[in-house]
Amino acid sequence: QLRFVESGGGLVQPGGSLRLSCTASGFSLDVHNIGWFRQAPGKEREGVSCITRTGGTLYDNSVKGRFSTSRDIAKNTVHLQINSLNPADTAQYYCARKKENTPWCSLNSVDFDYWGQGTQVTVSS
Repeated sequence: QLRFVESGGGLVQPGGSLRLSCTASGFSLDVHNIGWFRQAPGKEREGVSCITRTGGTLYDNSVKGRFSTSRDIAKNTVHLQINSLNPADTAQYYCARKKENTPWCSLNSVDFDYWGQGTQVTVSS
């Protein structure tokens, strides 16, 4: 059974950092591209990063320099490191598997099929 388990969210002060984790079961991360998305209340879901099955990365311009995605193949886990957090980063964060095994990534949610349950990130003083 395909499944994602996300963790690492929480309440953090502005300027702080978090590392989100997404552990997959039922498939291997070295054959699929994995994306990270977020959705704030009242807003549409937006893609923030993606990592290809070969380790290439793609970031939305709004998070470049602050977000970094990586993977641990041995643990079948993808991480999202978020630095210099600000209140605009407050959202539910999701990981998802890209439908097609292309060499390139995507930040468009329609390109992804299986989704995790999400982990909440709240930035507040």
